[in-house]
Amino acid sequence: MSGTETGGSGALAALLLLADGRFPAGGHAHSGGAEAAVRAGRVHDGPSTAAFLTGRLHTTGLTAAALAAAAAGGQDPAVLDEAADARTPSPALRATGRRLGRQLLRAARSGGPQPALDRLAADYPGGPHQPVVLGTAAAAAGLTPLQAATAAAHESVNGPATACLRLLGLDPYELAAVLARLAPELDAVAARAAAAAEAAAHDGPDALPAASAPLLDVHAEQHHTWKVRLFAS
Repeated sequence: MSGTETGGSGALAALLLLADGRFPAGGHAHSGGAEAAVRAGRVHDGPSTAAFLTGRLHTTGLTAAALAAAAAGGQDPAVLDEAADARTPSPALRATGRRLGRQLLRAARSGGPQPALDRLAADYPGGPHQPVVLGTAAAAAGLTPLQAATAAAHESVNGPATACLRLLGLDPYELAAVLARLAPELDAVAARAAAAAEAAAHDGPDALPAASAPLLDVHAEQHHTWKVRLFAS
């Protein structure tokens, strides 16, 4: 199935479930770098939150969305997991990615046996990277690569946005407006990610985006050493 096709109504319901912050995949305990950015003073109000989320969407969000799309398209999860490792220079973020992957895998398998997810669990007892699990779970639910990319892109901004709301006490209506204005960019990033995943099916994982956000890596290493923090990462 092409990444530009749309799944049926059952698949759309699965997409909503995967994108729901209440899905017990552990994301609520992580700020996506927002906590460290707030402490550093780089994120402190609505406009700086919007800038942070936009930057995150176009860097780590794009990379995660492409990996998820490739996994949803049936590409080798072992190759994709290595590609995710190579695109995550921070050891703290690599550990976080695998922890979130393990938690998402557990949640996705809770509805019953899923051969592809069961194989992932057996092959990666410590957890594969989260986007690989997301794409595999999306495919098991009948979602397309584009839909998997959309879920990953949404997750890249929604979790950090919620963290900023808690950390800064932002007006929730202002934050909702920020996310609404980001929606067209989110769609564009998801489409770009799905196209890159389709290219990677022929040209190999080097065709996948490797967009980086060095400050997120630096902040993650700093955050990892904090004795007192609200979020796990």
